[in-house]
Amino acid sequence: MVIIKPLNDLTIYINHLLKGRLWLKVLIGIFLGAGLGLFLNPEMGYLNQAQSQTASTWLNLPGEIFMNLLQMVMIPLIFASIISGLISNVSDKLKTFGLWLFLYFIFTTVVAIVIGLLYSYIFNPGEYVNSLGGFSGAENITNTRGANESLNIPQSISNLIPVNPLESIVSGEMLSIVVFTILIGIAITQLETKTMRPIARLIEAIQKVCMIIVGWAMCLIPYAVFGLIASLLATTGFDIFIGLGYYILVVFIGLLTLMVFYMLLYFFFVRENPLRFLQKIKDPLLLAFSTASSAAVMPLTMKTADEKLGVSSQISNFVVPIGATINMDGTALFQCMTVLFMAQAYGIELGLLEVALVTGTVVAASIGTPAIPGGGVIILASVLESSGIPVEGLVVIIGIDRILGMIRTTANVTGDLTATVIFNKWFGSIVDTETPKD
Repeated sequence: MVIIKPLNDLTIYINHLLKGRLWLKVLIGIFLGAGLGLFLNPEMGYLNQAQSQTASTWLNLPGEIFMNLLQMVMIPLIFASIISGLISNVSDKLKTFGLWLFLYFIFTTVVAIVIGLLYSYIFNPGEYVNSLGGFSGAENITNTRGANESLNIPQSISNLIPVNPLESIVSGEMLSIVVFTILIGIAITQLETKTMRPIARLIEAIQKVCMIIVGWAMCLIPYAVFGLIASLLATTGFDIFIGLGYYILVVFIGLLTLMVFYMLLYFFFVRENPLRFLQKIKDPLLLAFSTASSAAVMPLTMKTADEKLGVSSQISNFVVPIGATINMDGTALFQCMTVLFMAQAYGIELGLLEVALVTGTVVAASIGTPAIPGGGVIILASVLESSGIPVEGLVVIIGIDRILGMIRTTANVTGDLTATVIFNKWFGSIVDTETPKD
């Protein structure tokens, strides 16, 4: 068997940055950016709208460069990490690993959606907006649910296998890319060791190249966070935060409850103090909060799982990339609560069957949500359309999505790390005892 060097051996730049207290620099960037953003906001009276917009554009530049660098290597890194995990995990007992992982992710996603449904009906955040007159255009609503009730499930399943993988890469269809990568990885494991060895070396080289670029991008994090936060507060009206504050609070409570659920899972399966677990993973959580991208945090997530949580690199190399792609529990909760919030704001009553349809659509949509800032809103449009709720209301959500995105990404990364620890508990001994050395 061919063994690929663990990812935590490839994170030289990240190690250097963490020793330099990257988390502290990020926190300073957040607070300084917030202060500058409030000063630049036209509503404060120091700058007019045009001046504020110009300043916001320049402030966005470090963040855009940072995100573009990460998105540039995201697909190659996911491709290499999944294949390396598969190549190293070819024992007979680990053939069920992928199935259990998929079932686990489905279970946690359903729990997240149930939390979202429960809190939406308990607190009714959309009814407050509706009492103020609702969203504009509510009087012109036409019921379009009927056109979307007939879902071609067999076609959707077959579409998961990309006919043209390059087209899927260009269009960013992450779920299809993951399926393609898993199929390629499984096929590689069927090769003879002599034939597999150069492929493994190539995969390791791809990981090294990606990690070097990630290291470069990480150097920009404090400046990127400073600019993104300043730009957000400079261009977003205060009335949006005040008018939708109740909705933001309810979503925050839902995501906090989801985090508590993860801690209960951790305590039940690992039998250790969840607070110590949170202390160990503070670096990727802080980075997730500041970047609002689970894909951007993926290298640091794998490094933390390997070094601080004691997870086998073969487990983390497989679980984390897949988790960053399909384990979007925080996003699923956000999408579910937002659909019900907008239905309440428009005065639309969803029946039991329609809520079930929303739930099923959110489960499917969250699996394919891009692991990038704003990815949840991109997919949310299709969920709203399938529920017969006007998509125009998303304009309001987009104004506050950055804040919600930072919180739900933190929950997503917590879910990924919880999964790595749990599956390491289940399968780690198998990897350690059955994986032969090259």
